[in-house]
Amino acid sequence: QVQLVESGGGLVQAGDSLRLSCAASGRTSSTGTMAWFRQAPGKERRFVAAITWTDTNTYYADSVKGRFTISRDNAKGTSYLQMNSLKPEDTALYYCAAHSRQLIYTSSSRYDDWGQGTQVTVSS
Repeated sequence: QVQLVESGGGLVQAGDSLRLSCAASGRTSSTGTMAWFRQAPGKERRFVAAITWTDTNTYYADSVKGRFTISRDNAKGTSYLQMNSLKPEDTALYYCAAHSRQLIYTSSSRYDDWGQGTQVTVSS
């Protein structure tokens, strides 16, 4: 099992940037793909971005493409989500997730390990 801890959330204004981090510990050698999801109040959890750990393939939701960038530091066992040009509709609780396969899924049910989430609030 992999333990995931997110950090970097906060309150920002529209147009600002934030960088989220997701630190993995435990059986990190089994990490195949890491992803970010987000959940706004009263809404379902939605896919944001993902990266495969070995060959660093990436995939983004259309709503964040061109504004968000996912990356990873293999030595630190950490993934990052750089969020630029933030909009009020980006406000949500952001979760880090992982599974052991080198495959990107957009469904949250395909991910085995989850962090507790970090809040991002974007004011207009």
